[in-house]
Amino acid sequence: MPIYEYRCSTCEERFEALVARSDLPPPPCPRCGALRVARLLSTFAVGKTAAGPVASPCGSPRCACRSPYDE
Repeated sequence: MPIYEYRCSTCEERFEALVARSDLPPPPCPRCGALRVARLLSTFAVGKTAAGPVASPCGSPRCACRSPYDE
């Protein structure tokens, strides 16, 4: 089961929930019980679609922060 992140429209609480199927209604807010919650995009779900070299943390291909194994 995937873990989804949600934000409550009433109290702005952010929470995660295990959801069996994505077509089911979202779970209620654990803080206030509201049913108006929105599923958020996670950084894991958003990414590059094409394979290619990964930039070093600073963005430079020749920086000391780049691992010798990145080549």
